Amino acid sequence: MTKKKNELWEWTKALLIAVALAAVIRYFLFAPIVVDGLSMMPTLKDQDRMIVNKLSYEIGEPKRFDIIVFHAPEKKDYIKRVIGLPGDTIEYKDDTLYVNGKAYEEPYLDKYKKQAEGPLTYSFKLEETAVGRKTVPEGELFVMGDNRRFSKDSRHIGTIPMSKVIGKTNMVYWPVKDAHIVKVK
Repeated sequence: MTKKKNELWEWTKALLIAVALAAVIRYFLFAPIVVDGLSMMPTLKDQDRMIVNKLSYEIGEPKRFDIIVFHAPEKKDYIKRVIGLPGDTIEYKDDTLYVNGKAYEEPYLDKYKKQAEGPLTYSFKLEETAVGRKTVPEGELFVMGDNRRFSKDSRHIGTIPMSKVIGKTNMVYWPVKDAHIVKVK
């Protein structure tokens, strides 16, 4: 009888440790997320499943063109691309991104630009958006979806405080046939 009790206790301990370890990994390190909508097309498709690296910005800083997940004002998590970092001036002119006066290429938009009639990203200056300032505030990010005509992003909701950023994502794991690492640039 004692041997069965010991075996049961060992299995219970192993199960509790496994559950605790899974909870720690999910809460502090990595979490799954489902893409909801078309705002990141063609880079990400509706219902793609991805892994969010929650530790990425605890040990590093966001970089321009990273794809991030953050808590949006609508009590929802959004997936968008970092366009502006703190202190940056942002302008789109003739479908070209200018950061601090320097033109940047966005190869991830090439497919959509070819299909679009007219500009994919309409011209604007940062101060003409919901941000209402000439530069991205300290500790905040300016983000946009890749599907520029159909994305609710910093142009509409303002900049994103770093405290609202959950983490960085770049790995689609489901559906399996579409599994891949998303190139940042």
